[in-house]
Amino acid sequence: MAEKPEQYRNRVDLLQGTLDMLILRQLQWGQMHGYGIAQGIRLKSGEALQVETGSLYPALHRLERQGWVKSKWKLTESSQRAKFYKITKDGKKQLAAEHKRWERMVRAIGAVMSPDSAMSPDKERA
Repeated sequence: MAEKPEQYRNRVDLLQGTLDMLILRQLQWGQMHGYGIAQGIRLKSGEALQVETGSLYPALHRLERQGWVKSKWKLTESSQRAKFYKITKDGKKQLAAEHKRWERMVRAIGAVMSPDSAMSPDKERA
């Protein structure tokens, strides 16, 4: 198997369904354009999570169709035209629900991965 290039060695692949939650979380702090959302996720994850354009914009469009974000064309700080996204009231509710599901998933995976959860052969026979 070919070794991955250095830039990909420490990357973490997102679990399915988590990108929407991460985008909504970024937007909770205020409206942002797509590049700002991707940069925020990258920086807050210690550069472990890299959201590619090919994943980000379809997710933003999907979130907009679901009514969880709204968008508006505006000028950036460098006077370039960009679409800015803002979380909606329904988006905030969705974020809260997804965050609860995420916490349950983390606890469940933690329980499975914990050395205490593994049954020793002696315990199985008892």
